[in-house]
Amino acid sequence: MLIKILLIIAIIIQTVATVYALRLVRATKYNSVWILFIIGFSILSVERMVQLLVVSGHPVPRYFLAELGIVVSICLSIGVMYAHKLFKYIDRLNYQRQLWNRRILTAVLRTEEKARSSFSKELHDGLGPLLSSAKMSLSALARDEQDATRREVLNNTTYVIEEAIRAVREISNNLSPHVLNDFGLARGVRNFIDKSASMHRVDIAFTTNLGGERFDTDVEVILYRVICELVNNSLKHAACSTIHLALTRTEGRIQLEYDDDGRGFRPDVMMDYGMGLSNISSRINSLGGTFDLRSAPDAGMQASISIYLPGEQPPKAVRPTSRKHKKQTKR
Repeated sequence: MLIKILLIIAIIIQTVATVYALRLVRATKYNSVWILFIIGFSILSVERMVQLLVVSGHPVPRYFLAELGIVVSICLSIGVMYAHKLFKYIDRLNYQRQLWNRRILTAVLRTEEKARSSFSKELHDGLGPLLSSAKMSLSALARDEQDATRREVLNNTTYVIEEAIRAVREISNNLSPHVLNDFGLARGVRNFIDKSASMHRVDIAFTTNLGGERFDTDVEVILYRVICELVNNSLKHAACSTIHLALTRTEGRIQLEYDDDGRGFRPDVMMDYGMGLSNISSRINSLGGTFDLRSAPDAGMQASISIYLPGEQPPKAVRPTSRKHKKQTKR
């Protein structure tokens, strides 16, 4: 009786497995694998039915059961051997999805930089000259004889316009750094660091071997934005006294090593609160680079970024690896 119950359960389970295999035939490209499993499970169900008949006392030729077992073994064995094609197909789908996501992210970043450049040009070429004209007009009025009150008003107005001109230039440069566009990555980073150091009591050491070398626009802009984000994070949140930055080109890639001696943080906690790090990670990922972050309370922060230059990426890096990078989010 127990054997009959077990055989009935086996028949039901194999029938359900056959139904699932039928559904997978439509869901995947390599349906020959599932067809083999369908045949195998179906014959297994028939074999169990025959065994149920034997247990129930019905005569069945022995060679029939042997033939069924042989066919099942062949179908399942071939199906398992061809299953690796299915896994390769799934791996290719995942790889294509990653490439597509990277292209979308790159397009978004390029659109963002294009909008920044457009706004910067409008400010620099539109509002800037208007403010300069207003300043010239006030300067012409200042040459006339004025009483003390009017002269003070003119001086104050001139000062306000000069501040507005400086603010427009600063905003325009932040939106689209002209030094970066005209002289390259190393000069753009140096200019940004000099301005940052002049406004904060922090010693920023910057070393590079790039010189005036130019790179792909995406590489230059993204690395510049990443460096600005890292430096601003340290200045605003880390309470550090020194920052070290090394930007080098070696073996067909650009390597950025960054560290500060600030208060540090726990990376696992900062994953939920971040400090612009998700933005950094997304930008580096759009270039197919790597971003590693290390920090601990009262131990400062260290970041390492590596980006292979277009056309110089080694073959082994074409396919995505299984290496998991730490997820970073905004502080």
